[in-house]
Amino acid sequence: QVQLVESGGGLVQPGGSLRLSCAQSGFTLDYYVIGWFRQAPGKEREGVSCISVSDGSAYYKDSVKGRFTISRDNANNTVYLEMNSLKVEDTAVYYCAAYVAFGVYGCLRRPYAYWGQGTQVTVSS
Repeated sequence: QVQLVESGGGLVQPGGSLRLSCAQSGFTLDYYVIGWFRQAPGKEREGVSCISVSDGSAYYKDSVKGRFTISRDNANNTVYLEMNSLKVEDTAVYYCAAYVAFGVYGCLRRPYAYWGQGTQVTVSS
């Protein structure tokens, strides 16, 4: 059974950095997309970034381009989200999720089949 486990959240000051990890297990295929989503209190969940584990292609929400970097380590079945220059508005619970596909076309609008439990990111002075 597929499992996704996030880690790496925490409290950081504005301008600081965090690296989130999404450890995956249970996949029987080697082509799927991992996405990072976030949900702030009182707001709808939004897609942040996604990556194809088969070819490494990635996509970012406009507001995080240049600040966030998504990457994968297929040997360790882990996807990372490196977050730099964090802003107060980045505060949210961050989730990783997965669906089966080769590429990232429309990846932040697709229905995801598998979800992790989330990790809290708080950006505050």
